[in-house]
Amino acid sequence: MKITGLETILAGGWVYVKVHTDEDITGLGEAGLSGKSKTLEAAIRELERYLKGKDPLAIEHHWQAMYRNAFFRGGPVLNGAISAVDIALWDIAGKHFEAPVYKLLGGPCRSKVRVYVHLGDREPEELAERAKAAVREGYTAVRWAPFVEGFERMRYPRLMATAVAQVKAVREAVGDDVDICLDAHGRLSPFEAITMARELEKYRPFFFEDPILPENIEAMAEVARHIHIPIATGERLYTIYEFRALLAANACHMVRPDLCLAGGISSCRKIAALAEASYVGVVPHNPLSPVATAACVQLDAAIHNLTLQEYTREDRPPKSEVVKEPVKLENGYLKVPDRPGLGIELNEKALEKYPYKARDLPGLLHEDGSVADW
Repeated sequence: MKITGLETILAGGWVYVKVHTDEDITGLGEAGLSGKSKTLEAAIRELERYLKGKDPLAIEHHWQAMYRNAFFRGGPVLNGAISAVDIALWDIAGKHFEAPVYKLLGGPCRSKVRVYVHLGDREPEELAERAKAAVREGYTAVRWAPFVEGFERMRYPRLMATAVAQVKAVREAVGDDVDICLDAHGRLSPFEAITMARELEKYRPFFFEDPILPENIEAMAEVARHIHIPIATGERLYTIYEFRALLAANACHMVRPDLCLAGGISSCRKIAALAEASYVGVVPHNPLSPVATAACVQLDAAIHNLTLQEYTREDRPPKSEVVKEPVKLENGYLKVPDRPGLGIELNEKALEKYPYKARDLPGLLHEDGSVADW
């Protein structure tokens, strides 16, 4: 079997690759990098020069070649492109061997994957109502960013009081049988993150994600030493080397690799193994489409130290329309599928309703006009 070509598909904010072979087996993958779809598409297309004519089943060899043949390695663009291709190659392998990908990774560690659902950034009362609605749907974990619109212009006491009011309202609404996951998006300074965490500890959050920006691992470790809420981080890291440094610094309790940015299934399995050796859990980052979710579930099923899976309601339009049959959700868990490969098929007809549209993150400014972190 040989690779005959790569096909890229841009729809909405999603970036897909289809890897075609001479045996009519096609693999599907997804890359993720907000606002940079065209850049990702170009990087994926450049990989075709290497891949064309190669055996698609030599997945690890191709991963190493795609990564190491770039003199300037890593980063979201190059690793995002590799991620999409890697996922597609695993899809081909599963279809070739007539097995789901997780069986090729050593078999299942679980039959279903617990997820957390997003509540959105709202006032305390609305957050509480959304949390209760999620629990009624069967979810056992909820997530939001403890901020409101205009946070970048708030004074320090108001910033802290807002977070406390939100978390208090949700905890009182859902009780102690639901996990509360908080994501600061790296918006806080170290001292703000430490103060906020100490204010929130009594409500027993399950994790505090990206309390500060992830570039400075030593600073993240300093925050971890001064708080008693588990830190989750890693969605903006791209290589096993960055994750190794993060784990060596004892800077987190859960890692958040993004399969569509951090090297695909091949690399994220290695990141999970590094985390396992440090007694650290894995919470894969996934704000993308049902294709990325299907890839995540394959990895989730095969690793021992999965903690939670991010889920953005891929069972509802427009995301549910992207594939012909998304991974099934039941009572807050994704069922591990038994179909070959990723177990999903792109619905290209439905994608016609969602043409590519350039998207930029909102530009936020502090009160003095300086740039704020989104």
